[in-house]
Amino acid sequence: MKKYAPYLLLALFALLLWDVVSDGMYVNIDGEQIDGPFGFLVGMLLAGGGTLLGLVITLFVGVVLAVVFASLGVVLLGGLALGMVAIGLVVSPLLLPLLLPLALVWYFVSRARKERVAKASAAV
Repeated sequence: MKKYAPYLLLALFALLLWDVVSDGMYVNIDGEQIDGPFGFLVGMLLAGGGTLLGLVITLFVGVVLAVVFASLGVVLLGGLALGMVAIGLVVSPLLLPLLLPLALVWYFVSRARKERVAKASAAV
């Protein structure tokens, strides 16, 4: 009996709460008024159904927005990459005066390295 006592008390408290809360509640469906505990039950069921429907709609809208924003992110990254390529193509002729001294330095360094490698291989 001690195992079932908390469950019985909880059930009795739920019935008491249902009786206290459900007295003033009524539901009007197509002009027909439903009151009492059954009206309370119908009202809570309809309110819960509306809440459940709102939850499903919110989840669906969240999924759609996630897909849309992910797609926009991909399009945005593609647009940024395309813009960077376009800017690089526009700026490349302006960088030619900087590239000529860099090419000369590269040539002299590679020539010195080839001579050093040739001397090292001849010594072996």
